Amino acid sequence: MAVAPDPSPTLTRLRSVVEGALEGKPEVVELALIALLARGHVLIEDVPGVGKTTLARALAQAIGCEMRRVQFTSDLLPSDILGVSIFDQQKGDFQLRKGPIFANVLVADEINRASPRTQSALLEAMNEGQVSLDGQTLPLPEPFFVIATQNPDDFVGTFPLPEVQLDRFMMRLRIGYPPPHVELRMLQENDRDRLRAIPPVLDPLALQSLQRQVQRVTMDQALAVYLRDVVSATRNCAALSVGASPRAGISLARAARARALLQNRGYCIADDIHLLTPHVLAHRVRLAAQAEGYMPSREEAENTVREVISRVPVPI
Repeated sequence: MAVAPDPSPTLTRLRSVVEGALEGKPEVVELALIALLARGHVLIEDVPGVGKTTLARALAQAIGCEMRRVQFTSDLLPSDILGVSIFDQQKGDFQLRKGPIFANVLVADEINRASPRTQSALLEAMNEGQVSLDGQTLPLPEPFFVIATQNPDDFVGTFPLPEVQLDRFMMRLRIGYPPPHVELRMLQENDRDRLRAIPPVLDPLALQSLQRQVQRVTMDQALAVYLRDVVSATRNCAALSVGASPRAGISLARAARARALLQNRGYCIADDIHLLTPHVLAHRVRLAAQAEGYMPSREEAENTVREVISRVPVPI
C-alpha cells in the first residue's frame, strides 16, 4: 500500500508564498488556505484598498490553476459569467461560448455591486460544481474555487448578498488595515512586482490530492458531539432568530479537518472547531435585531456567535 506524501513542506511553502504577497496578515492567509483545502469558497468583506484582490490573485497564482477574474458591476449579466450560445453562420448552428466561470479559480471582484439576479448565477456552480446552460448541464473544472470580494453593505452602489448566496461561502473574512511597519514599507517600495513574481507551488492534481487528504483527517466521537452542540446552540439563542443549518455544520467539520492538515495533524482538536466557528457560522445566522430592519456589522455577528459557543462545554 502506497504511503501518502507528507503535505507539510508543500503547505508550509504555499503559506509562505501567499503571506509574502499579503504581508502582516498570517491569520487571514491561514483561513483562506483552510477554505481552499476544504473545497469551500471564500468571501472577503472590507473597505477598498486593503488587499482583498491581492489575496485573491496571490492564492490563484500560488496554486498554479487557471484563474479568471470578473469585475462585478451593476450592468453585469448572468451570461457574462456563465456564457452564451452564439449562432455560427458557417456551421449553421449555435455554438456555446463558455464564460469565465469555467476556470479553476474565479475571482469575483466586488460581488455585491452586481444585481441579485447576477449574483444568483453563481449558486449552482458553487454548490454543485456545474452550470446549466441552454438545457445542458456542464461540469466545471476541478478543483473549482470561488474567492469573492465585497465592499461593506452601507457603501453606495451595493446590493446586499441574500442569505442563500452567503450560505454558499464557507467563510467570510476581513483583512483590515496593515500593521504600521508593513504600511511604511509599502509607501517606500513598489509592491507591484511582488505579486507578479509569485511562483506556482501546486498544480490542479496536487491540490486535489491535498483536498483528498483533508477527508482522511479523523474527528473522534467527542469532538463530533461538541461540533453538533455548537451548531445546535445557535438555534436556541434569544439573540439569533435563525441558527446555523446542518450544511453549516458540515462546512465547519470540513474546515476543522483542513486546519488540522495545515498544522500537520491527522486528527482534529477542539481548537480547530472553536477558532473557526465565528468565520464559518457568523454569516449564516440571522440576528434577532434584523427582524426590525437593523443591519448588524460583521463584527457584531461574529461576537454573538462567540458568545453562544462560549457556553458550550469543551470536551476534555
